[in-house]
Order: sequence, then C-alpha cells, then structure tokens
Amino acid sequence: MLASCAQGSADGSAGPKIAAAANLSTAFEELGREHERMNGEKVTFVFGASGLLAKQIGEGAPFDAFYAADSTFTEALAKAGTCDAGSARVYARARIVLWTSERRADAAPRALGDLAEPRFVKIAIANPEHAPYGRAAREALRRSGVWERVATRMVYGENVNQALQFAQSGNADAAIVPLSTALSVKGGRYEVVDGSLYSPLEQTSIACKGGRNAEGARRFEGFLRSADGASILSRHGFIISE
Repeated sequence: MLASCAQGSADGSAGPKIAAAANLSTAFEELGREHERMNGEKVTFVFGASGLLAKQIGEGAPFDAFYAADSTFTEALAKAGTCDAGSARVYARARIVLWTSERRADAAPRALGDLAEPRFVKIAIANPEHAPYGRAAREALRRSGVWERVATRMVYGENVNQALQFAQSGNADAAIVPLSTALSVKGGRYEVVDGSLYSPLEQTSIACKGGRNAEGARRFEGFLRSADGASILSRHGFIISE
C-alpha cells in the first residue's frame, strides 16, 4: 500500500518526486506545503514501507530521492549503484511507542511486558520483513522477554500507518508504532518504549539516479535541514540530527 501526495508549484512545473517512509507522511505533507509556500516549488511524495519503496527504486522507479526509516535500504541501493552513496545523510532519529485506543484507556499497557497478559489478544506492528519499525518492535519485544509469549498474537500491517489502523479499528488491542505516527492521530494513548530495547532508528536519505529533478530534490533537502524544516520535524516527534 503506497500513498501519493502532490504539492503544486507556482509555475506549474514538475518538481521532484520523493519516496518516503510511511511514518513521515504527516510531517512531510507539512514540509511540502511550507516548501511550496516559501519557495514556490512542487514536491510529489510517495509514502510506503521503506522496503517496498526500495524495491521499486531498485526496479527503476523514477524517484529523485529516498527518505527511508533507517539506513538498511539506502545502503543496499547505494551498493547496487541505483542511488548515490556519497549523498546519504541521517536526517532524523526516531522512537517507537506502545499505542492503545481510548476504548482501552482503563486497561492500557504501561510497558511491553504487559502485552504478555491474555487480555491483549492481538498486537499490531508493521511487517518486519520490509518495515524498519516492525523490526524495531520485534527486537524490543524479544529484548524485553515477551516475544515467545506474544508471537502467535501478532498481526502485521504493510506499514506503520496500517498497523496503527488495526489498533484504532479494534482489530488489534495495541500497536507498536513510531512516535511520529502516534502523534499524527487524535485520541488514544501511548507509552514511549525504552530506547535500549532496540537498535537506533537513524532515518536516512539518499539521492536516486533514476529521477528527473535532482536539483529540486536538493532544494527540498535544504529546506528540510533548515531551521524551519527542523522545527516541523521536531513537532512531529523526530529527534533532529546535526
């Protein structure tokens, strides 16, 4: 499931096309609007699980840049020669949280260990096979000692947004998702997962060779790294890289 969001430019010219991890959707939509307002340039975003986007890029999809949820897929694309290794940058760091809907507020888990209790019948995470946040969630459950007790209760979303939707709709009793995803919806409650339980999530960008507007992609990156861009990312729950 990939979602596209286009921002119009003042002169109607085609701007850069950027692939971005699903947990960036709300933040990047705001970044795109502000970039357009301040610089008059169109940006088209396609959001999805990092692994699925990387597969598309590897197969020749015409993206100008890729903003992944970690460095795994950007490194693989650089090694394959599909993207420019010298352009790779960590643009933010992220955290995962344990989210539950308001319907379960009275019985919400306080820590990952609580998920071992039988009352949590279904637990949603993004698919660890292609979503870095799914891998981080699984790693945290393993390190906290509860994975063996909850493994058969897991339900997997194609990306973090779908994992959260499972918990919002009642198809899961809890979800482990990025803080940015939890902040993008109203209602519900969350507990931040101890960062020592999973490998650091260093969100990494890289320039792609198959796009048609490398200059536009660099201008968007410049805005993202500006004080205005950093403020937007911080407000959406990201830790900004220097």
